[in-house]
Amino acid sequence: MSNPQPKHQHVQQQSLRQEYEEFLLQQIEEYKGQLSRPDLLAIADEAVRELEVSPREQLVLTEVLLLEHVDRLIMRRLKLPSFRKWKDRHLKRRQAQRGPKHWGLDRESPLVDLALRLDNKDMALAVGGGTAPAAYFLAAHDWPTLLIDRDLTTVESVETRVAAEGLAQRFQAMVVNLGNWFPDVAPTLVVIDVLTLNKLDPPTRGRVIDTFKRLTSSGGVHYILPTARHDDTLPLSYEVLRAHYSDWGLGDPERRPLVGFTATKP
Repeated sequence: MSNPQPKHQHVQQQSLRQEYEEFLLQQIEEYKGQLSRPDLLAIADEAVRELEVSPREQLVLTEVLLLEHVDRLIMRRLKLPSFRKWKDRHLKRRQAQRGPKHWGLDRESPLVDLALRLDNKDMALAVGGGTAPAAYFLAAHDWPTLLIDRDLTTVESVETRVAAEGLAQRFQAMVVNLGNWFPDVAPTLVVIDVLTLNKLDPPTRGRVIDTFKRLTSSGGVHYILPTARHDDTLPLSYEVLRAHYSDWGLGDPERRPLVGFTATKP
């Protein structure tokens, strides 16, 4: 990961415009999904009437033109904000999202520093539902982020939160049965939930960690989240996990009880 570079203003504006368009599309599609077929047809009829300039001078109504005007009518009904108003609210929310407190993260977490070391080729992989707050935090810092978990309900819950927070543009969630298949990615940062590893037998666990190590780009970092008891199960010890990274550079062991530990690929 390289030092953060200042972003050109026109690139940022384009990104915000794209996020705004996605916001509009999401609101419109959700509204359509709540309407009955007769209600949708009524809106289409209204669109046809508005597009007819006069009996002599009628527009050639293509299906695309009609659908676009239906969307404009729905935007009017929902009183969706202009780009300028949306941008003002969006930037204020994004500022809050970039604070660890917004996601319940420790201010001493290595993620606070790691999130600022973004390069335009970097991506983050979050392993297990327990990494969701960390994954949201990274996405808020413009990291393209992929969260994987073997539980469909967890993935759907994550996707719902991402949509509500307006982070869907740079976030994906996927159901993956660890040990059987891995997405074809080359992450710079991998965040790992210890409880997810805890559910694997030792041979599978070792194979999974080795696969993540192999996929990680040179100079990349693995961040193992702090461990805690769950369902009366004692998670893996740091000693067991750190042994898998004996060939990597390990972070400060004195901080690990509170914030987990990091390992950097040579």
